[in-house]
Amino acid sequence: MSPRRTPPGETGREPASPFRRRLAAALESSGTTAEGRRWLFVPYDQLSDAIGPLSREPARDLGVVLVESAEKAGRRPYHRRKLALVLANLRHFAIEQAARGVAVRHVATAGGYADGLREVLAATGPLRVMRPAERELRCELAPLVADGSIAEIPHEGWLTTDEHFAAAGGPPWRMDAFYRVVRRATGILMERGKPVGGRFSFDVENRKPWRGDPPAPTPPTFPVDDVKEEVRDLLDRRFASHPGRLDLERLPATEADARAQWTWAKRDCLPHFGPFEDAMARAEPGLFHTGISPLLNLHRLLPSQVVADAAAMDLPIASKEGFVRQVLGWREFVRHVHEATDGFRAVPGLPPSPDGDPRFLDANEPLPRAFWAGAPSGLACLDGVVADVWRDGHSHHITRLMVLSNLATLLGVSARELADWFWVAYDDAFDWVVEPNVVGMGSFAAGDVMTTKPYVSGAAYLHRMSDSCEGCAFDPARDCPVTPLYWAFLGRNESRLRGNQRLRMPLASLARRDAAARRRDEATRRTVLASLARGATLAPADLAGDEPAGPPTGGRARSKGRRG
Repeated sequence: MSPRRTPPGETGREPASPFRRRLAAALESSGTTAEGRRWLFVPYDQLSDAIGPLSREPARDLGVVLVESAEKAGRRPYHRRKLALVLANLRHFAIEQAARGVAVRHVATAGGYADGLREVLAATGPLRVMRPAERELRCELAPLVADGSIAEIPHEGWLTTDEHFAAAGGPPWRMDAFYRVVRRATGILMERGKPVGGRFSFDVENRKPWRGDPPAPTPPTFPVDDVKEEVRDLLDRRFASHPGRLDLERLPATEADARAQWTWAKRDCLPHFGPFEDAMARAEPGLFHTGISPLLNLHRLLPSQVVADAAAMDLPIASKEGFVRQVLGWREFVRHVHEATDGFRAVPGLPPSPDGDPRFLDANEPLPRAFWAGAPSGLACLDGVVADVWRDGHSHHITRLMVLSNLATLLGVSARELADWFWVAYDDAFDWVVEPNVVGMGSFAAGDVMTTKPYVSGAAYLHRMSDSCEGCAFDPARDCPVTPLYWAFLGRNESRLRGNQRLRMPLASLARRDAAARRRDEATRRTVLASLARGATLAPADLAGDEPAGPPTGGRARSKGRRG
């Protein structure tokens, strides 16, 4: 009797399901069996066959191990959309690989990723894996790498190298220097050694508020299939307590969905992306942002492809360069900084921070309940963005920086608590991207190691760049607490910030602020913190004795590059 060949898609504890039936059918249709394969572990954020061994080794010679970890999914109260995005894309990737003849072992484990891999190592032998992007996953797999069960190979999804990062100098590290190095090295948006349009950055032209024209595009929808429905049902059973809304029609899950999102973005977003990059609008929270960052971070869309496509498009240079800077510049920069600082546990010039919560500033307050659904703060700007996030699992980079991070930083919230909230709430948040953006930039908790100053503002900037003030109980010119919070932040951290040349003018204005005004500023902060700690809705009457002396302030100094 011939030995039974191992069906390559049956590992795991879940019963037959739409996904497993479709996976088995794809394996059978392609004639795929498990024997004689070289096996790869493909993490949840490397879901592409256009990079690594899958891109160049014959499908008939390869097998992939895909792991779903209940322990990881329950480690934090992740937004339901985020969990669904990862699970639905991983399952569709499994089916796609099986259809092209790659053997697939899908492991559903109650434990972590290392636990799931140990279940199959006896059958597969040693595995290869492209170096995981997330520090958290690298730490989890370290024992398997150390004992030879897993061989780590370079991650081919990145666009830049350690040599590019080193050539830009630092620490302190600066994105604009790194971006220039990379543009010159790659030749992207370069002609005869010079940047296209005569400048490396057109950020100065990308600051217009949006007043309704041109019309904002309608985000795309995607087919709802039995795999997505199964994932939703799984979340309902096992993770019912997790927050956030899940709209399956808005969830890209297949390779075709990812291409459709990018086609929509190129057609409807990029032509107007640049000028309105910093704008905020309540009715149109996405405006002309592409929304592709979750797909980039899962590698359902390749960074190399979207940069090449954008560079080749007939676009205004401010839009073209602005988009390229987000992907080729900022996205690559933050991952280098994250690894160089061991996830901000070893920040040059600061004491070691084992928990990744460096404390350059005075910031020890707990995250306000207003960041969670059902506890409105009374500040329309904050409440609007928080509502968007729990609805969509997403908002664009200026609302992240100049609303969420700004207000938390003005209040003195712990950078680690804020970063963990972003990690939970956003569908594109992984440690390598969320920690630099929140700990490094948004809260300035690591000092000037990667940005030159805190990106904070008073009410004036928020009023100028958004329409939130129109629906708010507070008047930005009269009683909005954001302005005294701004002055209180500067006063609380004056000694730490005094040597920062980019804050010379605000600190000079602070020096002219009399003692009574400073006391009112701090009283306002205490009142706001106490109200938010109770989960109460702040009203102007609560601050009747705390009005600031003098006009609002806080137009922000610009960052040379930010996430898109």
